Parts: sequence; structure tokens; C-alpha cells
Amino acid sequence: MTTGSISVAHPYQDPTLSVEQRVEDLLSRLDLADKVGLFFHTMSSVADQNEGNSEFGIPSLASMVLKRRINHFNLLGSTSTGGEFAAWQNAAQRLARQLPLGIPISFSSDPRHSFTDNPGTAMLAGPFSQWPEPLGLAAIRSEELVRRFADIARQEYVAVGLRVALHPQIDLATEPRWARTNGTFGEDAELTSRLVVSYIHGFQGEELGPESVATMVKHFPGGGPQKGGEDPHFPYGREQVYPGGRFEYHLLPFEAAIRAGASQMMPYYGMPVGTQYEEVGFGFNRSVITGLLRERYGFQGIVCTDWGLLTDVEMMGAPMPARAWGVESLSREERMLTVLDAGVDQFGGELCTDVLLKLVRQGRVSEARLDISIRRLLAEKFVLGLFDDPFVDEGRANLIVGNREFRDAGLAAQRDSLTVLTNTAEDGQPTLPLARGRRVYIEGLKASAVEGFGTVVATPEQADVAILRIKAPWEPRTHGFESFFHAGSLAFPKDELDRLLAVTAVVPTVIDIYLDRPAIITDLVDQAAAIVANYGSSDESLLAVLFGDSEPRGSLPFDLPRSMAAVEASKEDVPFDTENPVFRFGHGLRY
Repeated sequence: MTTGSISVAHPYQDPTLSVEQRVEDLLSRLDLADKVGLFFHTMSSVADQNEGNSEFGIPSLASMVLKRRINHFNLLGSTSTGGEFAAWQNAAQRLARQLPLGIPISFSSDPRHSFTDNPGTAMLAGPFSQWPEPLGLAAIRSEELVRRFADIARQEYVAVGLRVALHPQIDLATEPRWARTNGTFGEDAELTSRLVVSYIHGFQGEELGPESVATMVKHFPGGGPQKGGEDPHFPYGREQVYPGGRFEYHLLPFEAAIRAGASQMMPYYGMPVGTQYEEVGFGFNRSVITGLLRERYGFQGIVCTDWGLLTDVEMMGAPMPARAWGVESLSREERMLTVLDAGVDQFGGELCTDVLLKLVRQGRVSEARLDISIRRLLAEKFVLGLFDDPFVDEGRANLIVGNREFRDAGLAAQRDSLTVLTNTAEDGQPTLPLARGRRVYIEGLKASAVEGFGTVVATPEQADVAILRIKAPWEPRTHGFESFFHAGSLAFPKDELDRLLAVTAVVPTVIDIYLDRPAIITDLVDQAAAIVANYGSSDESLLAVLFGDSEPRGSLPFDLPRSMAAVEASKEDVPFDTENPVFRFGHGLRY
């Protein structure tokens, strides 16, 4: 068959045909193994494609593509340059073309433009431009900036072959202890609803196309109201509770995302307790996936489960049970049937193609049911242009990824997001901005970054001013993957608080605190000369603001509670519910 100057063997390869025509032609050519492979969206490392990842129990990319026929992968890790990343992607697409139908791979990524390094949720920026966490974007309060960020991230993703973003995360952080707060836009539904529209349009454009990155919005119907603030990656955090009756409040950002054209949706692990919905994890929950998402909201895009709902595994040397909350007693086959019946299109983080093959051959899952989801999955690949050209220009990737313009934009956002919480005055002169040329005692900063601003000294007693960079407190969890999640109390341990107060007693002290979730700073407010919040910021960006080269423009994206007693008394699903917080949502001083 010849179309213009293009020679194609089958109609699905003809770019002049409609997406629907191409999907139907390819669907008619898929064997059962091809169909089953499309249902799995799992992980692979950006590494040797013939070697697996023992830490996560992942086989080699080559075996997953050629033997299991999987062609959707969430990429772990990175390379030192964009060109190297692009070359890796191109090699993987050549691997996929070894199969008869040559179905291209859709590569996805968790967020990789900030400072978080939790292999289950996000990665360090590496060669990409580096921005504050979503909390920092929320602190700036600019829809235009969020769209600019998303468009830059889109360009960098497309340059290396990443075509699905496993974000934005638009859960509302109404439970201050929740370990996933840093990936959200905070606890306000109105602000999150505005920002998610800009985020989706920046990644996808006004409509999905060959230059787009599809967004997988998460975690429907809102993962914020976790019982006691614990995360449902783990059995003790499996329950989502609504003591304030605010289930609908958590849906508001998802309504905005659907109106904005979100291409995909990911339900969370948690199981709703005490609502009208089934008390099973959202990925198994027909009343939520079909009843709420498909029927009430009319969502026709792809629904992919969060990772690991079906299979018990070992991760980082520790047991990791399947997040089959509410259906723990079911076999793996029964769990798979429940997910399919719920209306889901893909199993996230799973490898068990053999189980689905068996269920179809036994007649327990019909090919007609598979085809409903496969049409959605193939259509997105066609719309993104992957069938027409899955390869990327390695040289161009070096020019696009992390270029000076993009890095400068990220650094500017880091500076703008900084939020001045307190700024005491002495003799009528506020502490910030600091004067240059003073003796500075530092903790948590590189001494080289202070050059040009002041002279670093060894002790607080020798200093004119101290600058301490610290992180919001958490209670360490020590078991493998669990250790990456900052959970538990928001209060500083007594020894750490005493250590900080000892410095403030000696010298005027500026405390910069990284807020990946709220922190209780009640005892520091009156003792520190100034307190600044950051949501991911380099030393250089911080110092530019502290010394007045840039203005702080951030405002808190959540309340800062007064005490743990206030947190424990608050309702998990209700925003701004801790009594008499030290600082309210929206607080932020200016120079």
C-alpha cells in the first residue's frame, strides 16, 4: 500500500487514516499475547536493556518487551545528559520493532523536575531543569507560571521520548501528617483546581497530539484524607476516612482536570470508610471507577491502577504485600477480575501477564472486555504519533534538556516560591534582607555558596548571623521502601529543638525549613530572627533571597499547625481544620 510518498504494509500504519480506523485495523491483527501485554504498565530502569533491577525485582526490558509483549513502562533512574537518555529510548524502540506488529513503547515518568528522591513517588532532576516541588508552585499562586513549568517539562520529556506524565498529583492535603503532601498543590480545592488546568494544558496542549505528553492525573477520587495521616502504600495506612463528610470537596480538582481534558486517571490505594462507596481499595472499586468516574463524570480516558495491587513482592530487601486493601483474602486471579470489573484499563506495576492469559483462556475474561480497554490504549499511542515515529533526535535532546533558559526559569521559580514566615526587627531594621560582608555561621549549606555574601565562621559565637537549613521533622520508618516516606509527628524531637534554640540564643538566626509537609514551629517563632519556608530550593536560590538580590513571593499552601494535639483533634478530610494554627494558608511576608 502506498500513501503519497509513504509505503505502508497495513492500514494501521497509514497516517492519513483516522485514529479510529487505525485502531480497528490493528486490533484485528493482535493475537492474545499482544492484547494481554497492553494491559500492563510496569517499571524499567534506564540502564542495560538486557539486565534486570534486583532492588525492585524487575526483569530486563528486553524480556518484558519480547516475551511478555509489554509496551508501557514507567522509567526509573536517569542519565547524565538528555542525549544519552534519548539514545536509550531509541534503542528500546528498536527493540519493540523486532516484534511482528512493531507496537511502539509508551514511556512514562513520575515527577523528575524537583528535589524529591523517593523511588516510589519522584526522582531528582538530574539533567533536567530543576524547579520547586508542586507545593512551591502553589506557593507562587500563578497559573501562568504553572503552565510555563509544564510546557518546559513537556519539551524536555518529548525530547527524550517520555510521553506519559504520571502526574499531576491533585490530592488535597487536608491531613497534615500525610507523607505524600509534597507532591500536591496543598490543601485548598479552589487553588488546586485552577493550577491543575494550567498544568494539563502545559503538558498536553489544548488537545492531545504528536507534541504532547499525556497526563495521568492522580489519585482519584482524592488521596488526602488518610486515617491518622498514614499512607496506603502500607497496610497500616489503608483506610481513607471522612469524619467531616467532605468526600465531595476532594473531588473538585478532579472535576477541573476532566474538564481540562486529562488523558488518563490513576485511582489511589486507599479504601473509603463510612461513605456510600464500597469499602475496598479504589482500584478495585466499581462504584468509584465505573459509577463515579465513568458514569457521573463521563470520563472516557485511560484508567491505570496505582502500582502493585495484585502481587506480593519483595522490594529493597523487605516484604511488600500487594495493596489489595479490602480484598486481601482474594487470590491474585480474583483480584485481577475485580479490577477489570471495576472498569480499569491497565494494571500499574504488575508483570503477571500469565495470569490474564490464563483467565481469558479459561473464559473468565472475554476478549470483548479486553478490546474495550485496548481501544483506549492504542488510540492514545496513535494520537501521540508514536506509530508514525517513535524515535527522537539525540542531538536535539542535548540542546533541549536542561538548557540555560529552562534552568534559569526553574531557579527563578525556586526563588519566587520562598515564603518568609517571620522577619523580626531590631532598632526598626528587619532581619531580612541580610547585609553583605558579615560573619556567617552556617548549617546545611555549602560554604562555597556563601562566597560573595559573607565570611563563613566555625561557631555561632564567632558569627554576626547564623543561617540554618533544616527539614520538616518526621518519624523515621526503617524497613526498606518504607524509609523513604516522611510520616508521623510534625513536631521536632526535643534534642533537635534544643539544638536549634541553643544557636538562636547566641546569635541572630535565620532558619530555612524545607516543608515537604507542614511542620510545628511554635517554639521557634519567637526565638529565631527570621524563618523562611522552602519547597525545594538550591543554596544559591535561597541566598539570593536572604541577601536581597531577589524578592520572596511565596505564600503558604497549607496551614502550619500549632501543636500535635491540634493535628490529632482535626478531621482528616476537612481543610484548615487544626485549631488556632501558627500561620494560615496564604501567609507570606514581603520585603
